[in-house]
Parts: sequence; structure tokens; C-alpha cells
Amino acid sequence: MSVQPRETAEKPGKRSDDQHKNPKSDIEISQAAHMRPILDVAKDKLGIAPEDLIPYGHYKAKVSLDYIASLSGRPDGRLILVTAITPTPAGEGKTTTTVGLGDALNEIGKKAIICIREPSLGPCFGVKGGAAGGGFAQVVPMEDINLHFTGDFHAIGAANNLLAALIDNHVYWGNKLDIDTRRVTWRRAVDMNDRALRSIVSSLGGAANGYPREAGFDITVASEVMAIFCLATDLADLQRRLGQIQIGQTRDKKTVTAKDLSAAGSMAALLKDALAPNLVQTLENNPAFIHGGPFANIAHGCNSVIATKAALKLGDYVVTEAGFGADLGAEKFFDIKCRKAGLTPDCVVLVATIRALKMHGGVAKDALKTENLDALKKGFANLKKHVENLKRYGVPVIVSINRFSTDTQAEVALLDKLCAGLGVECVLADHWAQGGHGAAELAKTVVRTIEEKPSGFHPLYPDDMTLWEKTRTIAREIYGASDISADKAVKDRFAELEKEGFGKFPICVAKTQYSFSTNPDAKGAPSGHVIPIREVRLSAGAEFVVVVCGDIMTMPGLPKVPAANSIELAPDGRIAGLF
Repeated sequence: MSVQPRETAEKPGKRSDDQHKNPKSDIEISQAAHMRPILDVAKDKLGIAPEDLIPYGHYKAKVSLDYIASLSGRPDGRLILVTAITPTPAGEGKTTTTVGLGDALNEIGKKAIICIREPSLGPCFGVKGGAAGGGFAQVVPMEDINLHFTGDFHAIGAANNLLAALIDNHVYWGNKLDIDTRRVTWRRAVDMNDRALRSIVSSLGGAANGYPREAGFDITVASEVMAIFCLATDLADLQRRLGQIQIGQTRDKKTVTAKDLSAAGSMAALLKDALAPNLVQTLENNPAFIHGGPFANIAHGCNSVIATKAALKLGDYVVTEAGFGADLGAEKFFDIKCRKAGLTPDCVVLVATIRALKMHGGVAKDALKTENLDALKKGFANLKKHVENLKRYGVPVIVSINRFSTDTQAEVALLDKLCAGLGVECVLADHWAQGGHGAAELAKTVVRTIEEKPSGFHPLYPDDMTLWEKTRTIAREIYGASDISADKAVKDRFAELEKEGFGKFPICVAKTQYSFSTNPDAKGAPSGHVIPIREVRLSAGAEFVVVVCGDIMTMPGLPKVPAANSIELAPDGRIAGLF
């Protein structure tokens, strides 16, 4: 039986300013989308035959790992990273720009593929919202993508919690490994903001339920299993990395791993289907891989290596993103993902809005609609610092201004002049209102930049630098700090990891996303501050060292009025209130 596309949406190039004047909600636009069967999108746009796909309904599919392995001999396309200034409540539009740029590249005749992360249910039901883009620059089916999608996050949570169950079960049945229950570091995971689960006591209720101990939950996107999932290159690499997970210590302080518990094989079995990347489409029926979803403030913030590498074999241009601002997401994309996966980015698009820059300049959110050149000039310090940081990696940088209807000609002209002073092009884009057509100039600028300015990509620091010096380098070069600080226990942990052979691992900083400093209220481009290191955690399977700075949590909480309160099912079964 042939699948009929859903009702036809308005053609992108004819939208003009209607979306700015009378905006439709993201979900209204999504539900009016003209979606093609995903088997047709895969065949027509990427040349993937139906037998190489695992369909999840009519509009979602996984691309088989066997097919992806068969692509190894093909040349790679060009890799474009979309990142952003430091996030504010005014909004920046990084995912929207990623989708809009991908559509725009296709509109100007290029074969482009989008690679983004899967949304977590925590932000969807909390305050931040989903991660499927916005306006007329979205990936669809939006409701599915923002909710259960293909079940990848559930599989990752199940694998995480299987390991937790095996730890407690091993202790219950005699504890042959002599695990010290006071030193078990592995936590359970759930894909929801639930502050009540941050710290718990497990195994209560008597001897039949095991040995009571302190424990806790992280949100699934903060689990090391998520990081491993996104950095693994194939199933064998996945299982190897899972086995390396350190779950705690014995009573004589010897490390215990998932491999010691014979857990890696069963965990990998739970993740076998999930590891195949998900293929969906944009509103303009262009292909998009959405796979994996670690947060960038507590993990490395990038979609899966498997999806990115597959896209590079299938397209001439691949547009991907990294979470939060460039100080977190882009730094980790370069220093962790690109380093580990051997990727060479060709161009960086730094997304900003005039609204957000004015907020960095001291303007309150309710006053952002008023022209304010002084605040814009002051807030430009944040964008300037990000541009300077990105240039340290030897990759060409373009600034993309995500247009709002309240932007004035004087503000746009000032921002263009300020960017010219940095030696970077500034392109105004209106993909939110016009889809790919609204980002055509950005797409042309990206193509021209890649052709005229070859990338000289290099990481920020070498592998053989000490872990302490790697952290200090990130703090000084990227955060503008004067130094880092830590107590004796943290310094001893750095030295211990070096001694144990983990000194060549990259650093993954866990820090607030709202400032270059550890103070979320310090807007603009603060400098001369000291970055306090609270804790150091080894992610042996992900093969990086997590450095926890300031007050950061691995299990967020819901706001006073969560987004979940506004979501409901309409009489026809459609979801209402979801963005």
C-alpha cells in the first residue's frame, strides 16, 4: 500500500514576513507538514535502498549498520559546525539555524545532510523545550522526535540501569569481587527532570532486598552510557567501551569495571538496535540524521560519531551542531569528538541574535524589542570572545544572525560593522520565517568560505599535556579565566588518574552554560575569574575525564510551572501544547 503524504504546507519561498507578523506555533507548522515516506526520501535524496533501512512507521527509519559499514571506501563531504553565543532567555536559535542552513544548501543545489541530537524528555516537559528546530526550519515528525522517537534513550537508560542492577545483585549473592558499597560510583538513570531522585537510599525493606546504601539518579543524557553510545564507531567498539566503565572500588581500593561484572555483553545487546542512526526529514523533505543526545553542560554535547561519519559518506555537505554556547559545545566537539573520531571540520557558523546580544549588554528581557545600540555594542563582547575562541582551532568562522522582527536596520548595520572589525562575515538569516529560502545567502557564504579558506583544524591542546594543564588551558584560553583552583583531594585525583594511565584523555568540563565563568549571572565576556574545580570523574568507557566546575547538577529539576502542564491530547488524537 502506498503511503500518502500529510497535507501540503505553504511553499517556503513564498512566506515573506507572514510568520513574523502572525506567527504559528512550531507544532502547528509541524502538523501541517507535507511529509514524504521516509523510504522515498532515503532513496531519492541519498540513494539508500529500502532493504538497507529499518522503518519505524512511515516517516522514521534507522539506517542499518551493515549498510553504513559498506560506505567506508567513499570520500568524505565537507563538515560544517553550527554553534552559538552564550545562551540567554532571549533565545539564539542554534538548531533552527542548523536545519535552515541544511535546507538552504539543498535549495542552492548542494547535496546536504543535517546531523543533530535527539531531544531529552527532561527539557521537553521542563522549561527549555524540544530540539527539533523552530518555525519553518524544523525536522519532522516533531512530536515523535521530541517524545519517544525510536526508543534510543529508553535503551540507553535500560543499559545504564542493567549495570546498576548487576552491581547490587553481585553484592547480594556473596560479593565475590569484594565491592565496597560505600565506594560504588555508578548511578541509575531516567530521562526526566526529577530532583527527588538526585540522592536516594536503595535496597530498603529487609534482608531479602539487599544491602541498603546511598545511591542516586542522573538524567539519561548525563549517563556515561550516553557518551559511549555517541562516541562508539561500531558494535565491537561499543562493547569494548562499555566494559571499561568503572563502577566503584573494592575494600582495598582496587577499581571494579563493568567487564569484571560480565555486564558489557548484555548492555551492548540492549543497545544493538539503537546504535543504528535515525533518519527523518526536514519540512522541506531533506534528509536529517538525529541520533544520540548528551548535554553539553555535563557531557560532550554532540550527536553520534556513527551518524556524522555516515552523513559525510552520503552527502557533499554535512551540517551538525554542538550544544549550548561555543565555549562548551564547540570546544568539546573539537577537543573530544573530532579528536577521537578523526574528523576535520571545514567551517564554523556562530549563531547569535540581536536580542540575545542586547541581553548580554544588560537589557532586561521585557525591554528587548526597543532599539538599543549601546547595549548591542556592549553585549557584542560575548560574540567577540566566541569568535576569538573558535579561531584558535584554525577553522574559518562565519557569524549568522537569526532574524527577529524587532531587529532594526541600525542594529543590523552596527552588528555587521562590529563583525567586520573582527575579520568575519556577518550574514542575516530568516529561516525561522522562510525556511531554507531565508538562509540562502548564509548557504552561499558557507560554500564560498569553504572553497576559498581551507581549514587548518587542530585541537586546543595536545594529548600528552597533563590533565591539570589541559583543564587550565581550557579555562584560560576559552573561558577567559586567570587560573583554576582545587582542593588537595581534587589535585590528588588528577595525579592518581595520570598514574593509572589516563593522562592522555581529553577533558570534558561540566559547567554552567550561561556564562564563561561559573557564575550563571555573569553575562557578556567576564575575564580574570578563577574556575573552581569541585570534582573529577573518570569516564573510562567514553575515554575522557569529566571536570565538574562550580554548581552544576547531573539531574535537573522541573520549574515551578513545567511545560508538561500545557500538553494535552486533542479529540482527534493529535498532541497540543507541545511548543
